[in-house]
Amino acid sequence: MRTTDAPHSHPTTLTHEVTNQPPPLTGHDVADDAVLLEGVRREGAEWHTEELHRLGRLVGGEEAQEWADQANHHEPVLRTHDRYGHRVDEVEFHPAYHHLMDTSVGAGLAGAAWADERPGAHVARAAGFMLMTTLEPGHLCPVSMTYAVVPALRHSPGLAKTYEPLLTSRVYEAGLRAPAGKRGLLAGMGMTEKQGGTDVRANTTTAAEAADGTWRLRGHKWFTSAPMNDLFLVLAQAPGGLSCFLVPRVLPDGSRNTFRIQRLKDKLGNRANASSEPEFDDTVAWLVGTEGKGVRTIIDMVTMTRLDCVLGSAAGTRAALAQAAHHARHRAVFGAKLIDQPLMRNVIGDLSVESEAATTLALRLAGAADRAQRGDAGERAFLRLAMAVGKYWVCKRQPAAVAEALECLGGNGYDEASGMPRLYREAPLNGIWEGSGNVNALDLLRALGREPESLDAFRTEIEAASGADRRLDAAWQALRGELVLTEDAPLRARRLIERAALVLQGSLLVRHAPAAVADAFCASRLDGDQGLAFGTLAPGTDFAGLLERLPA
Repeated sequence: MRTTDAPHSHPTTLTHEVTNQPPPLTGHDVADDAVLLEGVRREGAEWHTEELHRLGRLVGGEEAQEWADQANHHEPVLRTHDRYGHRVDEVEFHPAYHHLMDTSVGAGLAGAAWADERPGAHVARAAGFMLMTTLEPGHLCPVSMTYAVVPALRHSPGLAKTYEPLLTSRVYEAGLRAPAGKRGLLAGMGMTEKQGGTDVRANTTTAAEAADGTWRLRGHKWFTSAPMNDLFLVLAQAPGGLSCFLVPRVLPDGSRNTFRIQRLKDKLGNRANASSEPEFDDTVAWLVGTEGKGVRTIIDMVTMTRLDCVLGSAAGTRAALAQAAHHARHRAVFGAKLIDQPLMRNVIGDLSVESEAATTLALRLAGAADRAQRGDAGERAFLRLAMAVGKYWVCKRQPAAVAEALECLGGNGYDEASGMPRLYREAPLNGIWEGSGNVNALDLLRALGREPESLDAFRTEIEAASGADRRLDAAWQALRGELVLTEDAPLRARRLIERAALVLQGSLLVRHAPAAVADAFCASRLDGDQGLAFGTLAPGTDFAGLLERLPA
């Protein structure tokens, strides 16, 4: 029976007009960022500015952001067997993932810098890596490992001659085929095992030499990312001790090498990237470097992936800051824009200081890496200590900074549609990969104990700012006393590396950042004029000067 007194309605009738919501953060140039561009110029890659802006416009565009969303929503799927029961051990990705890979490899973010003779090539690559991280960090894991494998592979000149031209290619070619038949290769790394983790010397994967000069591996790795890459550096126990081996997914004759993917890891974040547990069973491999010197060989790869962890965390922090600043510029509360509310200015300003310190340090490390590989012994010594310092601190600060930025959006930030939850899930990753906080803190102690030239180089870097700020001078004076190793050094290693990071960042900002940024950093991070949370900068801080440095 039809009622006649029901309220009349139309599907198009709106209950209210939507107001006070920010527009999508799209259609802008992510590289239009003073902190990034100044760092790139300072570290010797100003010639790359135009290309950075091209990539920045792509990253800020709606299409690329849709790729990022799709690659994370449609996660990698493992296929162990084909329809007939043959073992294939392949991982399928959504087309959006391949678009991201093609963009990053084509932009030279994989191994291309090693084939570029221009000074600053590694800085240019670092800046591009940071831009793509703000878009989607998961796909950059195979890109990063491909970049990092080159110096390790050079321990075996014959292997490097064969594979380096393809590892430094700007061509992304998905799929498993004989390496020599592809136009570009990707590389990975397999170190950890279930019984050892960080203690790689506890590895039980074995290696036996075959009559033809190759080796045969047997074992099970615990956390090997990007299993669809073409080549892997793997640690295994040879008769002469723990050694490094090159393992291709496909052998030169086109047959599949034994690389059984037992499962994909169900990770907190980094969902677009596949991480796996591969099993080796009579797997063909080639020795890289000297038998028994596997850690010494693969550490060159680890060092460069640690650089990418710092770059990634600095970029992830900046991406979160950009979202918070964009929201605050458009959202009004109590009759004023959030960005004009005193307490929100404090929070955003404090996050801006944190982000600028992280970005400046990350690009300084990239510059040191570029000059070190070109033969600068002083930069190589500086990098030995500063890499551990940067890896520890910048990666450690990212989760707290992203959480604070998410809170700036309120409930909107807790909604997946905002993109903030993905940034938050990603935030702890770089602190874990390639050595957790404790590993890097203890690495600092090893550098201090075994390589005094690294402390000399670190001292030179800090003292380049001597006399410019009394708070920095006082912090450095106090730190110098703590750098003398005593019996309790392992117990206080985290305190030591934290102070070293803050003093290093302070020196960089005092020399290179605007006065408002350097003053706020030294007051809050070195002089103790700050609370325990972000947004506790003291009255008198030049907040207008800090907010001028915000990314678009």
